[in-house]
Amino acid sequence: MLRIEYAYWLLASFFALTAAINLRQRRWIPTAFWAVLALLFATGDLILAAAKAGNHGPGQAAGVGVLLLAALAPRMKRGHLAERGEPERRASADRLGARLFLPALVIPLVTVLVVVLKNTAPGSIDWLVGDASPTLVGLALACVLAGFTALAVTGAPPATPAIEGRRLLDTLGWAALLPQLLAGLGAVFAATGVGDIVATLIGQAIPTDSRLACVLAYGLGMVVFTMIMGNAFAAFPIITAGIGLPLLVHGHGAHAAVVGAIGMVTGYCGTLMTPMAANFNIVPAALLELDDPNGVIRAQIGTALPLLAVNLGLMYWLAFR
Repeated sequence: MLRIEYAYWLLASFFALTAAINLRQRRWIPTAFWAVLALLFATGDLILAAAKAGNHGPGQAAGVGVLLLAALAPRMKRGHLAERGEPERRASADRLGARLFLPALVIPLVTVLVVVLKNTAPGSIDWLVGDASPTLVGLALACVLAGFTALAVTGAPPATPAIEGRRLLDTLGWAALLPQLLAGLGAVFAATGVGDIVATLIGQAIPTDSRLACVLAYGLGMVVFTMIMGNAFAAFPIITAGIGLPLLVHGHGAHAAVVGAIGMVTGYCGTLMTPMAANFNIVPAALLELDDPNGVIRAQIGTALPLLAVNLGLMYWLAFR
């Protein structure tokens, strides 16, 4: 049976490998950053078990580790990391063609398959998932299978995923952690009652007896908070707790799954339009050496706005059926 902890241990091993390679190259700040992160991922179970037993020492040590990451992050510099030349990469792309997309397709297909099987025929994959979240287990399994698929498609040596993954990780630097950090920030905001405050303010500003007004408030709220916080994962718990659940689900009887699913996709429209989503919009501009640091955002606005309008229409049409 797969446990989600296996995925965290695999990530810890990857971060430790990245730290070791940086240590060999005498890049001290990245070495310390990835080593601390590897330790945090590897000891998560121990920290949780100690906290349940009333021992808060490991948790406090983990807090020190997080502070250390924050102190190291501004000092991480994106150095030049060797990669294959452009002619060689172009020749490889021409040779592989559309097969290059196969590893990327494995991830959503396997994840959805595991979730569907768990929900429709749970006994068929209990041996694989058990009581764990099928989404998380499916995603972790899909990522591993995608790695093997990439090796099969490209014929690359087995060590290539680790080596190239490390190169990409060091290129992104601390920005690679933004989705996780912002999701945690959103959970903290929700736990401290920010959602209730948002609900109160929105209730005073819009006619809450109007379905359309509540749909617009929820969708646009997701976009605005995503643009402010940089990630829909951070905005989702706040806006859903403040608007989605009390006004749409409980107030107007909207379908919670539809509201949540379309609401998250609506938030992604904000991701396309904000520099706060640095790992999506600012880092790619740097990697592509664009003259305009906001060039990625400018190219995406033409997609984000029509997609936002479509999402709002779908939510209003599907959530109340």
